[in-house]
Amino acid sequence: MSTLQTIHDVPVFLYPAEGQVITGEADALDLIGNASYQGAQWVVVPADRFDDDFFRLSTRVAGDIVQKFVQYRMGLVVVGDISRHVSESSSLRDFVRECNRGRQTWFLTDVEDLRERLAA
Repeated sequence: MSTLQTIHDVPVFLYPAEGQVITGEADALDLIGNASYQGAQWVVVPADRFDDDFFRLSTRVAGDIVQKFVQYRMGLVVVGDISRHVSESSSLRDFVRECNRGRQTWFLTDVEDLRERLAA
């Protein structure tokens, strides 16, 4: 079940590991809408919820999803182990590094990493 938590005064909507696979923009809009309705500023989604195409940058799925979050001014955090995907693609590795330098989309190991980021 999805939950709204406040982490360092920031409302964060956490999606569970189980649930519909996120395959594209329409699913991203559902995530954004649900989180926005709850008053969240960030959405946390387990990496396993994303279709493998998300991690293949040539499909443009990740770019389209991230762009929706940017448009709606909602932060996106992908949590979990994506090392398999990153090891297969230097482009993905670069994308993750660039995202993690910003303030909009982060790829983190777990929610504890998010707590540390939001505390800074």
